[in-house]
Order: sequence, then C-alpha cells, then structure tokens
Amino acid sequence: MSVKKLFFSSLLSLGILHAQSTIGLNINNDDIEVLAALNLNSYADYSDSTTYIIDGSYLHTDGDNLSTLGLSGQNTFQGIQGLALAFGVKGVFARDFFAVPLFGKAVYALPLNDSIPTTSVSTSFAYAPSVLTFRDGESYTEFRIEADMEIISNIHLFTGYRNIDTEYDHYDKTFNSSFYGGMKLSF
Repeated sequence: MSVKKLFFSSLLSLGILHAQSTIGLNINNDDIEVLAALNLNSYADYSDSTTYIIDGSYLHTDGDNLSTLGLSGQNTFQGIQGLALAFGVKGVFARDFFAVPLFGKAVYALPLNDSIPTTSVSTSFAYAPSVLTFRDGESYTEFRIEADMEIISNIHLFTGYRNIDTEYDHYDKTFNSSFYGGMKLSF
C-alpha cells in the first residue's frame, strides 16, 4: 500500500467524522494501523446511557493486510467508578480469510489527581470459532492491551501490544504480535 493511499484514506475518514468520534494512527518498525470510530448516538440524537459505536481499522504489515469493521455498545460499569465495558461484533478481512468475531473491551480511567492528564488503560479480546470463520479460515483470535493519555484536549498519545492469530484450514498463522505507539484525535 502506498503512502498516498494511506494518506487519502485517513483524510476521507477524517472528513466523515464529527463530534465524539476519533481517528488514530499507530506504528512500529514493521507495521502501520489506521483507526476510526464513529459515535452513532450523535447521528440518531440518542441519549440513553449506552453509546453505540461503529469502528474500523486497516493494519498494513510486511506480509499481509487486515481490515476490520465493527459495531458495539458501550456503557459504564455501575460497580466500579471509571470502568466502561463494550461488547459487539466485527468483520475481519484478510487475503483468503474472513471472520465475524464477537468481542469485548474494558476501559478503565485511572483515578488520578487533576494535575495529571486523563489516563486510561484498556484491554480487548475478539474470537471467532470455525462457525464464524469463512473462506480458507478456521478461527480468529485477537488480544490487545493499551495505555492512553490525553496530553492536550482531544489529542491522545497511546502505546500498546496486539496479538492477532488467524488459523487457516491447513496451517496456523500469527498474523501480528507486536508493540506499537500512536496518536488519536477526538472530534
């Protein structure tokens, strides 16, 4: 994928996003990932406690590319101040591989004093057994953990680790296992 295509995709995503949505980019020595999330409540004028989010990503690695498109509902956890939980489904597309994993995500805003910028940690897990994996795929597993800090209003720096395993009919492949760092912009 050329840098021009990546830049154009980022600008296109930026153009369709508005309030309470995010766009981000993370990199390491071998990979680049573009992320976008759109708060559907803003469009539907919906103001209940659940936030519905549609998100997508494109991960370019040395060996292959992986695209995702997901839908989730997120709400604060009543028992623990600062904890939000999200559950949903997403489509995962790679060469000769398509999966529809179910996923869960937990985000915890650390209870720090006001002089420290908003900091959170999050983890997510997605899994698609063989019944939700198509084409040449047999299963899909994804695990992520991230730390995020809002350094300037609506600008976040983050670092994390991801492990993505794709199991094909005839072989298993660790699609990506790497640390990364990046930046997100909120609108």
